[in-house]
Amino acid sequence: MTQVTFKGNTIHLLGQEVNVGQKAPDFKVVDNNLNSKSLADYKGKKKLINVVPSIDTGVCDQQTRRFNEEASQENGYVLTISLDLPFAQKRWCASSGLENVITLSDYQAHSFGENYGVVMEELQLLARSVFVLNADDEIIYKEIVPEGTDFPDFESALAAYQSLD
Repeated sequence: MTQVTFKGNTIHLLGQEVNVGQKAPDFKVVDNNLNSKSLADYKGKKKLINVVPSIDTGVCDQQTRRFNEEASQENGYVLTISLDLPFAQKRWCASSGLENVITLSDYQAHSFGENYGVVMEELQLLARSVFVLNADDEIIYKEIVPEGTDFPDFESALAAYQSLD
């Protein structure tokens, strides 16, 4: 199991850890209009799944902006998932000026977090992470950021995503 810290404190991750090469597990999340969404709603295209603890913080905001600016022109989906309420995500999207951001909330059942092994037990937030899936929903890239307040490896995640064309 991946070990992470948050502000230097050890954090335990809950759920089933996923690995590169395996089929991505399904999940049930909610979009900004409270509609239920699952992995199947984004089938047939590559996906960069950007996971953040809370979209309304500086590092999460910058991470989401960068992935959307650099990957949203690709023929695929950039999904940002957090435990923020859909209302907060919708407000962030409106104030950010990013029109093509797809934010999804895992607040109801922690389905994404548990199925991907990224629920931080002590904080009840999702661990900062990135998953890249091909059009067949196989995981081709995974990063769970070791320190929750650090940025992910943007270059490696984007290179993996862009390699799927």
